Amino acid sequence: MTISDDVQQVVTGFRPFARLDHPREVIRQFTPNWFAATMGTGILALALPQIPGIGPSLKPIGEGLWLFNIALFTLFTALYGARWAMFGHEARRIFGHNTVSMFIGTIPMGLATIINGCLAFGIGLFGPDIVPIAQALWWIDVAMALACGVLIPYLMFTRYQHSLDGMTAVWLLPVVAAEVAGASGGLLAPHLFDMHNQFVVLVTSYVLWAYSVPVALSILAILILRMALHKLPHEGMAASSWLALGPIGTGALGMLVLGGDAPAILAANGLATIGPVAQGIGAIAGLTLWGLGLWWLILALLITVRYWRAGIPFNLGWWGYTFPLGVYTVATFRLGTTLHLAFFGYVGTALTVTLALMWLLVMLKTLAGAWKGNLFVSPCIATPN
Repeated sequence: MTISDDVQQVVTGFRPFARLDHPREVIRQFTPNWFAATMGTGILALALPQIPGIGPSLKPIGEGLWLFNIALFTLFTALYGARWAMFGHEARRIFGHNTVSMFIGTIPMGLATIINGCLAFGIGLFGPDIVPIAQALWWIDVAMALACGVLIPYLMFTRYQHSLDGMTAVWLLPVVAAEVAGASGGLLAPHLFDMHNQFVVLVTSYVLWAYSVPVALSILAILILRMALHKLPHEGMAASSWLALGPIGTGALGMLVLGGDAPAILAANGLATIGPVAQGIGAIAGLTLWGLGLWWLILALLITVRYWRAGIPFNLGWWGYTFPLGVYTVATFRLGTTLHLAFFGYVGTALTVTLALMWLLVMLKTLAGAWKGNLFVSPCIATPN
């Protein structure tokens, strides 16, 4: 290697998108996978203030992450919108790709973390006027979650070619968006000014939970069979082992939040007798799902150790380590406040520390990969449809 080659490598290292043929490839190769970064960032922002004792002192960090997440989501929306405007004929190919299409579900789930942040941080920063904005965004989120939750499975049943040995937990992504919206609705409902609106959001959120959780659990049952028969997926999908924790954690959180809302909202709408029942079901269902999540958490840890010992390449799929762990963490905190048991606060604190460290690692690798340009890859372009 000559001196000029060494100099060229140094210069290239400081030049953005050096791995791309042209900067416009950032737009042409942009996929919904990037929205997984908004999911992981948003859930960390929401988890930090819930740590017992030191949570209030961490709230400014959470606020900063929430604002950063809004910027990320806005940027990603602009890039993906630009791709459809500039390269629409290629962007449409996502509906013919049996893996990339699953990541459409990350868009409404990323938006849900921003909506939740409006309630956790926005009211304190901007006042109660942000609540109607959060409500409008929530209905948009609901529409997207309902659509991708049924249309992507429809394409799976009618167009995509799948096999059991090629199955991964990525199948969960379009389905889980609805229960994430349901849990978000449970957080939103108590902040609404009109009791009827509270009731509508509560009922809708229960429907969203039922729209998603049973289907997700069915997929998990098949996933267990797949791993028993065909073992672990290839190292590029290593992080997918954590995705199973997502619907379990979100399902637990949704039941706990909705059950906590139910007595007051149902009583105000003439259904006082079933409010305590819903609250009890929420607590028991949340605790039961948390126990199932504990099994998946331990299993995912063992699988991850096995992958990491062998060495795994970085890709955007690594964001799968963050959001599932985050929603399980937030559900753990909610379970502690519901049952008044400090144990869950301790476990939630340990999980939050793990989440923060993983988020930092994945974010640094993502920024480095984005700067170089090697993370901007759209598999559906290379796949003929």
